[in-house]
Amino acid sequence: MTAPPPETRSDNDADAKASAAGILADLDALRGADLPVYGGRTLAYVYDAGLGPETADLAERAYAAMAGVNGLDMTAFPSVVALENDVVGTTARLLGGGPDTAGTFTSGGTESCLLAVLTAREHARATRGVTDPQLVLPVTAHAAFRKAAHLFGLDVVDIPVDPETFTPDPDAMAAAITDRTALVVVSAPSYPHGVLDPVAAVAGHAAARGVLCHVDACIGGWLLGHARRLPGSAIPDFGLAVPGVTSLSVDLHKYAYTPKGASVVLFRDAELRRHGYFASASWPGYPVVNATLQGTKSAGPLAAAWAVLRHIGDAGYADLADRTLRTAAELRAGIAAIPGLRILGEPVGSLLAVASADPAVDVFVVADCLRAHGWYIQPQPGVGGLPRTVHLTVTAAAAGKTAGLLDALAAAVAEARTLGPAEADPGLVEAAALIDPAALTAAESAAILELAGLGGGGAMPERMAPVLALLEQLPAALAERLLPDVIGGLFRLP
Repeated sequence: MTAPPPETRSDNDADAKASAAGILADLDALRGADLPVYGGRTLAYVYDAGLGPETADLAERAYAAMAGVNGLDMTAFPSVVALENDVVGTTARLLGGGPDTAGTFTSGGTESCLLAVLTAREHARATRGVTDPQLVLPVTAHAAFRKAAHLFGLDVVDIPVDPETFTPDPDAMAAAITDRTALVVVSAPSYPHGVLDPVAAVAGHAAARGVLCHVDACIGGWLLGHARRLPGSAIPDFGLAVPGVTSLSVDLHKYAYTPKGASVVLFRDAELRRHGYFASASWPGYPVVNATLQGTKSAGPLAAAWAVLRHIGDAGYADLADRTLRTAAELRAGIAAIPGLRILGEPVGSLLAVASADPAVDVFVVADCLRAHGWYIQPQPGVGGLPRTVHLTVTAAAAGKTAGLLDALAAAVAEARTLGPAEADPGLVEAAALIDPAALTAAESAAILELAGLGGGGAMPERMAPVLALLEQLPAALAERLLPDVIGGLFRLP
């Protein structure tokens, strides 16, 4: 679906001012084609606590109050220091930090992961003389780490996961550590399947070799950190108190329910964090010190996060964690009872990966059908022998809505059986195997995308199952060459 374009102006009236009401009406029109961000029907990308307008209004007002404050120079804006110290300190206390723990507020999980990898690379270079660094991670680690390796020149060493538990073997992780290893990564939990990697075992192996270990708790850290405090919790520790864990990332705009643009990366101490800083006194301008990848940045997201954390508080987050886990458990049991579907692994929190238990049921088709019923779940192509799945991110706002979702999901499964599985064109798959991605021209890429059903003048197709089925069959290098052209085609000058 594409949104209707806002009213455009010709060159002759380019200097005309639009009214505030007209501008906001245009925004409302553009938002009309978006997935809903509140209400619990979008089970990916957005996080809704279901607390009503009071919390959202507080966040918006705090954001607006600090939107013009520049986090580039904290000496000019000491409020930024006070807010960041408070937010990072609250996060560190939740996730096993001690008096020496240091941390940085970032724009999101990707930036937090990038900083963890950059810091590890610089630490390995400074302390061990590593000049050709490697990054050891399970194949289920978030793609942000692959982005970091690409940007910062590390080689990725992939570790397969067990096809039943979807977790890596700690001994295999240990065996992959070499003198070139700058960082070992584990997830709490992994995004694709929602399972908790063996943090303690892997971190112990890394420590024994003198290598840093990062825990990616971007999506689950805040939720699981509070869930561990609930009576009867059996969730093992995964934070900085675990021996060998040297850094950890956790997003606040996920299960802390703050506005987008809020994450924290924690380090065991300030000396380690220092390796990720950038400083320059080699130009005639002002002295530059950057703790993040950004320079100028609004303090709005930081202020909004600070306000929401204080407003909800520990007791409030414990209640939200309990509500979320109960809802996820209800959905897990209900989905397992739908013929043709199965839950993968042993999810520890709020993320569920659902695969087909019947060749006649294609979960990609199920996702398309479910969207027509007003619910969004996220398709995940199968990679490396792992099955294709659909992913559900359960938030507190989904509490009380499980019956409606399960009824819609059962109906979508029945429709998917009738429609049959989505299949990639065998001829196109065979031809794609012969293509050299590095030599692919823009015209050739456009032709392939047209054949794949993605040549619709900037609009995505209504049903994505056939596209995803093809993507799953393409060589990874070719898919990675084509995907930027898919997204790039959505952006066009008016």
